[in-house]
Amino acid sequence: MTSLRITGGVPLSGQVTVRGAKNLVPKAMVAALLGSTPSTLGNVPEIKDVEVVTDLLALHGVEVNRDDALGNLTLDPTNVTRARHSDIDAHAGDSRIPILLCGPLLHALGEAFIPDLGGCRIGDRPINYHLEVLRNFGAKVEKLESGIRMSAPHGLQGAKMDLPYPSVGATEQVLLTATRAEGHTELRGAATEPEIMDLIAILQKMGALITVQTDRVIRIEGVPELTGYVHSALPDRMEAASWGSAALATGGDIFVAGAKQADMMTFLNTFRKVGGGLDIREDGIRFYHPGGDLNPLIVETDVHPGFMTDWQQPLVVVLTQAKGVSIVHETVYENRFGFTRALNRMGAVIQVHRECLGSVPCRFGQRNFLHSAVISGPTPLRAADIHIPDLRGGFSHLIAALSAEGVSQVTGVELIKRGYEHFTDKLSGLGANFVVDEA
Repeated sequence: MTSLRITGGVPLSGQVTVRGAKNLVPKAMVAALLGSTPSTLGNVPEIKDVEVVTDLLALHGVEVNRDDALGNLTLDPTNVTRARHSDIDAHAGDSRIPILLCGPLLHALGEAFIPDLGGCRIGDRPINYHLEVLRNFGAKVEKLESGIRMSAPHGLQGAKMDLPYPSVGATEQVLLTATRAEGHTELRGAATEPEIMDLIAILQKMGALITVQTDRVIRIEGVPELTGYVHSALPDRMEAASWGSAALATGGDIFVAGAKQADMMTFLNTFRKVGGGLDIREDGIRFYHPGGDLNPLIVETDVHPGFMTDWQQPLVVVLTQAKGVSIVHETVYENRFGFTRALNRMGAVIQVHRECLGSVPCRFGQRNFLHSAVISGPTPLRAADIHIPDLRGGFSHLIAALSAEGVSQVTGVELIKRGYEHFTDKLSGLGANFVVDEA
């Protein structure tokens, strides 16, 4: 267990670089399983989720080689084989990625297995969408004591599906399964996030026939064989926004090299409305505090192109320093405000409510979920001992500790490594005052 002793109150200033998106790179690695020849993926960050998928692919006979100097991965699936259930369980850890291996493995081997799945504790995040998708393609799903086994003795067939909510994971499952299923697949209610579109671009490079239509409709014409790809992953818009929020909360100035305006336009609008300064360039985006009071806001999270849920938690820390009352309505995950308890202990004034405090009622209304927050500010933050609960909430706690007066002890920081590459090195480069304690 690693912890950080952070002395706050120091504005973060300097430059950081973001590489490929956590929400794309592991899925692109899985897509390599579908090819008959090796694939090369560029702009790959050194994060825990990449390690987990590398191990899972290696268990199934995929040869994975990394060129650290270039940030490239070469993935050779030509010797795909079955893996022992116990090995999959041991290497999956708390990742939910194994569910996405199922479609490609069913095509390659006729069977697949997933252990009980983990992931950040921010809501129910059930896998029933995934299992229903695979059943629609003709997979047989069996619950075992150790997990779930799937088989496709007669191959997989195209299907028509309509998602009740535009789930990113379920949309990825359909794409990774339908491309080599026999016949046509139609998915309605699909997610269309930039990471989804980048995955579609990868699959098209491999030879897939995929059409994205209006009103969240995706059509896939199955093909008997795909080849490898060469692709550079789109930059991580979640990490970029996190550093932007850190700059504003600490009164700093951070240039995020690699940040891409086109994928962050909703966040950039919100950042500017709250009073943040922006300098948008071709090679990245500068985020800074221009001085003066920050403005309160009303923010609702939503699927793309709305304000994404992973931007919400870092922004809440910023809103504790805004002059007035802000409202944040979370409509994507039902249990994402648990991180605010630590912020309140640090001096923030945040109330969470079961009611939909947004412009329109959402699917969590009248269901007893604390999914709206009222933030009163500005309130000076003071140091506290904090244990990190999840990836984005954890980085938000880091931002709060960096903003607070005094010395905070932050434990559980390994979780941040799931999605933030070399984050302690980046903090050092920005002038943060902290000490790493190894237990």
